[in-house]
Amino acid sequence: MKIQMLPREKVFRDPIHNYIHVQHKVILDLINTKEFQRLRRIKQLGTSSFTFQGAEHSRFTHCMGVYEITRQICDNFQRNYPTKKPGDGLWNDDERIVALCAALLHDLGHGPYSHTFEHIFDTDHEMWTQKIITSPETEINQVLKQVSDDFPEKVASVIDHTYPNPQVVQMISSQIDADRMDYLLRDAYFTGTKYGMFDLTRILRVMRPYNKGIAFDNDGMHAVEDYVLCRFQMYQQIYFHPVSRGMEVVLTKLLQRAKDLYEHNQMNGFEMPSLLVPFFTGNVSIDDYLSLDDGILNTYFTLWQNYPDEILKDLAYRFLSRKPFKSAQYNSDTKEKLPELADLVESAGFDKDYYTAINTSFDLPYDIYNPRQHKRKTQIEIMQDDGSLIELSTISRLVNALTGKISGDERFYFPKSMIVEHSNDIFSDYYQAFQSHIHNDMIV
Repeated sequence: MKIQMLPREKVFRDPIHNYIHVQHKVILDLINTKEFQRLRRIKQLGTSSFTFQGAEHSRFTHCMGVYEITRQICDNFQRNYPTKKPGDGLWNDDERIVALCAALLHDLGHGPYSHTFEHIFDTDHEMWTQKIITSPETEINQVLKQVSDDFPEKVASVIDHTYPNPQVVQMISSQIDADRMDYLLRDAYFTGTKYGMFDLTRILRVMRPYNKGIAFDNDGMHAVEDYVLCRFQMYQQIYFHPVSRGMEVVLTKLLQRAKDLYEHNQMNGFEMPSLLVPFFTGNVSIDDYLSLDDGILNTYFTLWQNYPDEILKDLAYRFLSRKPFKSAQYNSDTKEKLPELADLVESAGFDKDYYTAINTSFDLPYDIYNPRQHKRKTQIEIMQDDGSLIELSTISRLVNALTGKISGDERFYFPKSMIVEHSNDIFSDYYQAFQSHIHNDMIV
């Protein structure tokens, strides 16, 4: 492999890591590609900025942060656990460059508004990341090939979890990895919350390689516990926030309406959303995918505020002007009432297909390894003084209390006007009937 160092280290200022250090020419070249620069135009947290106004940070800054944490892990491993002989389970620093490139590029395939876009158009950002990395048409691929002809495939295999060295894979993707550690700290900082503020320095200090991946020293267990708890709190308080999800529902319905109008030839005569057409038809090239970002979608939404279709026009206005749908929780006992509530929304003048939605958000704060799972999770291993490994939840009562416990809720979304007091309105009876089923944020 041809690995060229920069004549002088380059640094990027960062609010989370202070400095991000770049020493390899290939890393700087990757940062300067058009595909990586596109990530500046995609928000890290999608619609969460409608709830937490500081959350304007981008996928670009997050990817830089994941790179920096991975660089620090490699430095620690090389300094404290360098391999002495083949098969000893210690760190071979020849793996550094593939780990750094995979860390930097791991979110390259995210679309505009990230997971919302992924759901409606049935795309997979990890699959697109691998496509962009391995396509000869991209600047990313051309830069990686300067290292070696097969280097793009090696980097893509880390994203795909098939790279033969589990230490490299677990640095980027496991239950405690550089990706999660950066987004928890970064998202906590930019949302102005403290839930994600765990001790990164201590965790990096107690990480160590072994032949099947990465473990943590026993005396660092409490720092790892704190990380697991922070992750739990961030999901409950930030990622699952009902208002952010209310804006996500508006965005989903807006894109769905545009897709439905296109499929029924009802966008003729108005400016055609040409950059979205490949996604409407399901025939998407890499160039098509890379042409989209948050700004492109917002431009279409601005145009659609003047579109003759009342539903598309209204949903575009709601999204751009921050008019989220309201919601109420439901459970297995009250789920049967949802069709009745949707009918009441329709009776009040809204098309229930576009103005009601079910949104479920669940997460496992921590899960033990289960070989029968379709997507098996790498459990967190604590290394004892004698070198033996113990799975975290077996020695941590705190983590054990969270293990396997699914957290989150199920919500029914609807227009805010359904729960606002109205007087002398022709739909008053429907509003009152709807409101009779809502009490203390719950469907009753």
